[in-house]
Amino acid sequence: MYLKNLNLYSFRNYHQQEIQFDAAKIILIGNNAQGKSNLLEAIELLSILKSHRCSQDKYLIEENELTAQIQANVERKLSDYKLSLTLRRNGRRTLNLNGENIKRNADFLGSLNMVFFSSLDLDLVRGGPEYRRNWVDNLLIQLEPIYDHILKQYFQILRQRNALLKTFKKEDNELNNTVIKNTSDRDLQLKVWDEKLAEMGTRVTRRRARVLKRISPLAHEWHSKISSKTENLQINYSPNINWYKDDPIEIQNTIKDKIQHRRMAELNLGSTVVGPHRDEIEFTINDTPTRSYGSQGQQRTLVLALKLAELQLIEQVINEPPLLLLDDVLAELDCQRQHHLLDALGGRFQTFITTTHLNSFDHNLWENSQVLKVEKGYVSQV
Repeated sequence: MYLKNLNLYSFRNYHQQEIQFDAAKIILIGNNAQGKSNLLEAIELLSILKSHRCSQDKYLIEENELTAQIQANVERKLSDYKLSLTLRRNGRRTLNLNGENIKRNADFLGSLNMVFFSSLDLDLVRGGPEYRRNWVDNLLIQLEPIYDHILKQYFQILRQRNALLKTFKKEDNELNNTVIKNTSDRDLQLKVWDEKLAEMGTRVTRRRARVLKRISPLAHEWHSKISSKTENLQINYSPNINWYKDDPIEIQNTIKDKIQHRRMAELNLGSTVVGPHRDEIEFTINDTPTRSYGSQGQQRTLVLALKLAELQLIEQVINEPPLLLLDDVLAELDCQRQHHLLDALGGRFQTFITTTHLNSFDHNLWENSQVLKVEKGYVSQV
């Protein structure tokens, strides 16, 4: 997989910028807040239609402009793709693939695959469960583009169910507990959302379990190699609903049983406490939770192992290497970890690297690379 060019119009601090890429390794050099990360963010948006830095499109659009556009040409093993994403301040998007507007995200996703590695990825280890859920969800979106639709459906159901629970809680507060509401009436109203939540939640949790089962041995192997076989990494999926047999009907029934068991708790809280939106993914090194006890060096080794496992898994599934985006991260890796990363790349992965300077890099990394200078939203060849 090879990204041939990237064209930005009114995106972030880029008014109009057209960039040609002519190497397997592209180094973006410049001071902070010049737009280096914005370039990688644009590639990320074309890949998974999401940004890890921003959840609302209006903040991605240049000031005083109504729309922004990202275009790219991608060379793939079997065919080439011309991609275009138009963002609007009202949130409406236009996806265009090879000159044709695309209505479904699933028909656009998978055209450009990438692994994003930034200094913020340490939150995978030390942050809350939502960081780890987002990590596995974004990986799934690339491997199974239909998962994007499944996940959106699940959260739409969750929002509607939560709205109903909030209504019931508000009613209770207004009554000041002087009248006992008819719980059977509430059960009937919630039942339709219970069914939908169980059905879509089953689709989410089964896919998460499946991809974690595939990536775990890869991450274990990489981690063992980087740590010189002194540490044993385990990735454990801890779903909010404990299920043991991969049978959709049994999992749905398990979810519904737990919902019924937690009914009063949900009514008191006014929110849904059962479902994969409360899943946890646990990392342990030598049987010790890394979130609580891992040193900073162990945490960096773990994240590096996860990213290398992502590269390997995506390459296995799509049968060609994805792009690798390294955002302000290489300077934080010592020479040993840089060596393991370089060894893993092996010249197969087109790699985009942002940095403020080159002197902390392994010389083998930046020789034969295309070096681009980024300054105030303008990119020039060095």
